[in-house]
Amino acid sequence: MDVQLKRGLLEICVLTAIKREDSYGYKIIKDISEVMPISESTLYPILKRLESAGCISVYSIEHNSRIRKYYRITTAGEEKIHDFLNEWQDVMDVYKFIKEVNGNE
Repeated sequence: MDVQLKRGLLEICVLTAIKREDSYGYKIIKDISEVMPISESTLYPILKRLESAGCISVYSIEHNSRIRKYYRITTAGEEKIHDFLNEWQDVMDVYKFIKEVNGNE
């Protein structure tokens, strides 16, 4: 899969996992790995970008005597998912065209 496409899909997957419920790094990786492989070294830069873009907010809670960062989706993050879903139909139209022209190769 194209790196840029994968990056965009991973961002939407991260936002969607967080939209389900506020979450933390390990749980996000676990949730997303069901659909697309992701590592910590990939996740945390995505979380930083999403935070910088205002798509998520971060708060900390003590868990087993350690501080755990939780991520919460913002209105901007929800809008990003909404925009993705609207744009994805255009991608599907292109895919359908390419598939029809090339048959079942």
